[in-house]
Amino acid sequence: MTAPDAPLDPARTALVLVDLMDRITALPLAPRSGDEVVATAKELAARARAAGATVVLVRVERPHVEAQPPGSDLVAGLAADGDLTVVKRTIGGFHGTGLHERLSERGVTTLVFGGIATNLGVESTARAAADLGYELVFAEDAMAALTADEHRAAVGLNFPRLGTVRPAPAVVFATAQDA
Repeated sequence: MTAPDAPLDPARTALVLVDLMDRITALPLAPRSGDEVVATAKELAARARAAGATVVLVRVERPHVEAQPPGSDLVAGLAADGDLTVVKRTIGGFHGTGLHERLSERGVTTLVFGGIATNLGVESTARAAADLGYELVFAEDAMAALTADEHRAAVGLNFPRLGTVRPAPAVVFATAQDA
């Protein structure tokens, strides 16, 4: 297990950003706005990519409908070449998506989470990841929920039982100098 403040090995780490889509980031959120979450997530993704870590973008589609509602694409400027995109049709990002297999092929053992909503899509995906044996890190300021209480409960009560909670600036990827 990685020490809570140790730099993360980018070859074995993936940043997983959940449901950062226009129709979701536009909702009234707390304790921060969707725009604030996206700005933090983009900065974290840029650092992850620069270090060589995998970036996974998870978005939801409603099952059994002819067309998705407006705003169902990822927010502009979030995705980059080489990112993995996963489309989920349940609350969590692992069920029926092939995400675990894709991460396993890359040798990923640690997941860093951000997204919306903290206590729904992020937490459901994280719980499945914990069941699959991944080490988990939660970038607290790269998340929001429908209410501040829901966010605080997930971050303060549930996530510490599953992994390590850090502010995004404290999510550090190892460099060749750290080896």
